Amino acid sequence: MAKLPGSAGVPVLGDKSLEFYRDPVSFCRQRIEKHRGRVFQCRVLNRPTAFVCSVQGMRELLCEKSNVFLKDPTDLMTNMYGDTVVTTNGEEACLLRLSLTGLFTGSCLKSSHDYITSVCERCLKDLSLSGRPQCVYSAFKRLGTELVLGLFLNVRAEEQPELFQEIMQLCTQHWHGLISAPVNVKVPLWSSGFSTALEARDRLMDIIKDKLENETQGFVGSLGSLPLPDSSSASQHLLLFISALIPKALASLLTSFTLALSGDEQTRRRAMEDPEYFRAVLLEVQRLWPPFIGGRRIADQDSTLAGFHVPKDYGVIYISHSVHRDPEVFQQPDSFLPERWSGRNAGQEHFLCSFGNGPRSCIGPKLNDVFLKEACMYLLKNYDWCLDPPSQDLEYKWLPVSRPADPPSISFTRLDHARCDGSDTG
Repeated sequence: MAKLPGSAGVPVLGDKSLEFYRDPVSFCRQRIEKHRGRVFQCRVLNRPTAFVCSVQGMRELLCEKSNVFLKDPTDLMTNMYGDTVVTTNGEEACLLRLSLTGLFTGSCLKSSHDYITSVCERCLKDLSLSGRPQCVYSAFKRLGTELVLGLFLNVRAEEQPELFQEIMQLCTQHWHGLISAPVNVKVPLWSSGFSTALEARDRLMDIIKDKLENETQGFVGSLGSLPLPDSSSASQHLLLFISALIPKALASLLTSFTLALSGDEQTRRRAMEDPEYFRAVLLEVQRLWPPFIGGRRIADQDSTLAGFHVPKDYGVIYISHSVHRDPEVFQQPDSFLPERWSGRNAGQEHFLCSFGNGPRSCIGPKLNDVFLKEACMYLLKNYDWCLDPPSQDLEYKWLPVSRPADPPSISFTRLDHARCDGSDTG
């Protein structure tokens, strides 16, 4: 059993949190090169922490040893969302997952399809109307918000515009507080972001509870009838499901999709005509540009990961960006190659961890797939697009949700109109 490469540092002074959060991709890349391996240690959040950047290590952490490496009960997500399927551990997490899974599969998922299609059409039909380049991330985030609030809360933008705008603003305030310092301070003329987030959460909970009491249809009606642990569980889960997290993740993936295929008419046409290739394109987008940088666990006992000893109470962070570029599994790991998913990596979708992996992975991957496929196929069937201007800084920032640091602008042209100039490239 080998010792983890690197140093856990000394308390406080040896902490590398700021360096990590400033640029997690460079942070990991530098240490992978330094230690010549994809598992290493340092001090983050003032706790000795193992970083996992390999497929093997990720699978052990999230699958084979998920009962050893647990969610952190002091995590900020618990403060902001309460005890949910995302934040709990052990039997409670399993029971919640069993209760909720049916809402994201089968007939419930099928009944959502027509609404998802209609929202995609309404939100994306005017991308070329102005004749000017579009800030695609903002447009896609609006699409995601409409999908989430309509499906989970029965609040539809075209039917209840004022309530929709209020909830959207509250969700944004809540999210910004979630990623700010958790200091609940309020003085005349100023309050901390965290304090503002708590106020937004309270107002959202009032709206959610009213919906649970008075709605009998759709997702909110079904959720209210589930056998959940206590009376607050349904409202806490709805708060999680309508959070800004899902629209931002969808906007991240859609932005990466449009950038990957910008100016590439041949790839777009093939993806539109060949369902298997379309699926491969979406997998490759998710592999190269995962919306979330990874996740964190705490070792409940002494254990090992990828052959290295991980002591009890160590933190463990898996980095999806690095796992997805593990050269032991993905040849030419930095290249956009959809063909890999019908060749060497066929059947290896379980090596991705954009939304977690194993028994604690995201509860709604099928719903996310429907969101993504509907929106991307609408774009493929209706538009050509290209970067405008052709030269833009597309360097990504990875926290809190991945996207280009400078919002990219893209010109869309209806397929029944003039094509994009072939000289424009992504």
